[in-house]
Amino acid sequence: MRKIDELLLSREIVRIGNRAVKKAQKESLEMGIPNVYSLNGVIFYQLPDGTITTDQPEEYKKITLKR
Repeated sequence: MRKIDELLLSREIVRIGNRAVKKAQKESLEMGIPNVYSLNGVIFYQLPDGTITTDQPEEYKKITLKR
């Protein structure tokens, strides 16, 4: 495979991945599930009403992880 073909394929894979992530984020918000992001080690939540906060939403406080 030529280098240019590899670059074009990589770009297409990233484009498809980005589109899938945006769709999943939109669907989560539509179902009332906040999206979670991290920037420089700080966790942010995007609430279904569009608010961005660092306060953990109640939906996530109810979740317990089993180890």
